[in-house]
Amino acid sequence: MSKPLSVSKRQESSLDLPVDAPRPAESKQAWVYRQIQERILTGALASGARLPSTRNLALRWQVSRSTVEAAYDQLASEGYTAGAVGSGTYVSAVIPDNFFHRGLPGGLPEAAKRLDSAPRAKSVPPAAPAGLFSARTADASLFPMATWRKGLMASAQRVTPDQLANEESQGWRPLREQIARYLGTARGISCGADQVVVLTGIRDGLDLSARILLSRQDKVLVEDPGYLNGGPIFGQFTSKVVPIPIDEHGFSVARARRQSGVKLIHVTPAHQSPTGVTMPVSRRLELLAWAEQTGSWIVEDDYDSEFNYDSAPLPALKSLDTADRVIHCGSFNKTMFNALRIGYAVVPEQWVAAFTRARHTTGRSNSIIEQMTLAAFLEDGSFARHVRKARSIYARRRDAVMQALALMPGAQNASVTGEDAGFHLVWWLPPATDMAALQEQARKAGVALITVADFCRKVSLPPGLVIGYSGLQESEIERQGAVLRALLA
Repeated sequence: MSKPLSVSKRQESSLDLPVDAPRPAESKQAWVYRQIQERILTGALASGARLPSTRNLALRWQVSRSTVEAAYDQLASEGYTAGAVGSGTYVSAVIPDNFFHRGLPGGLPEAAKRLDSAPRAKSVPPAAPAGLFSARTADASLFPMATWRKGLMASAQRVTPDQLANEESQGWRPLREQIARYLGTARGISCGADQVVVLTGIRDGLDLSARILLSRQDKVLVEDPGYLNGGPIFGQFTSKVVPIPIDEHGFSVARARRQSGVKLIHVTPAHQSPTGVTMPVSRRLELLAWAEQTGSWIVEDDYDSEFNYDSAPLPALKSLDTADRVIHCGSFNKTMFNALRIGYAVVPEQWVAAFTRARHTTGRSNSIIEQMTLAAFLEDGSFARHVRKARSIYARRRDAVMQALALMPGAQNASVTGEDAGFHLVWWLPPATDMAALQEQARKAGVALITVADFCRKVSLPPGLVIGYSGLQESEIERQGAVLRALLA
């Protein structure tokens, strides 16, 4: 046949137009993001235009694919693009900055105004509202990709055919040794490689813990408010997922004691999700004693403990676990880049074999080449150097957010929790704030607010906003701060 059976009506847009040189101190991710954002706002990229794949654009613009992916993720989170896995990425029919530029000197470029009034492309799914301060992830542009690339090449050269053909369900032993050494230094956990299981991330650890430990009638206690994915994961294996309201010290053991038949407890003691409260040592010891007394198991979700800005973090809950009741879960996806998909669990000795079998059964083993590369990255100090650099930059971004919040209307009656660590903080609004009205005003402006109430299952808390900053450049923090200030004015 001389013609294909079908021809798509939407053509991939060309991004071979001249590109601006990076600005002073501008990261590669910010540069890629700016090139695409400016073309959308000026009309050079029309509504409904399909962007090139991340692989193709990385080749064209001579940057890493992970850099392009991070820029694409930011564009999607802010509403400039939309799409789904397998269907590509498209310019949204509604430009989220329209409401913002109309309130600034100079206004919106005419081409972008024409886009705003143009008919919505029927084949493009409606764009989700841009989330204000929703960037609660690692900034991939900070990662030393050149070093990582060299490590991947070295691993590919020394990997053996036998290693490529036979997976190690518990994880490559040299990597497990490096993880055990790192946890001993950074989190105070005394463990050997035989207790470490390599995972794809913390959710993998929650899933395996539930799969192995729970039956349909077992009870699981989760924090309220708490990690949004925890309840649905545990709910696959039991019908009894019970939210326990937190207090000023995090998970409340006193309230947990009122429950009987508890098999599993999920907690985030280092930086409670989402409030950022740190569980003090006295509460940790109380929780461990109660778990030993009742025969319960604790899943410690240590999701962002590497990033403390004002003081050293408390040792992990697992470091106090003399009865071996804690499954400690962590992730390199949070410290390095999201697409890595390597995490870990330190498992009680009696459950190591079961976790390993479950890993084999579910087919979730990690790439041996990436495991080899990560082991070398940990061993030669590259990981520690990256964390120190990222921690310093995230601290500056935290400071920029705190300065922006200090300028908000009603700031004198507001308060903050969780600002000492992690990728986000919670800004507790003045008690009289009408959150429903504020959310409606934001919706009309084309943005979404992430509220503490979004993380609550049953508990009712004062009005608060979850403010993510780790993935935002300081200029973007200033811009989003201006948007929030306008909503609150």
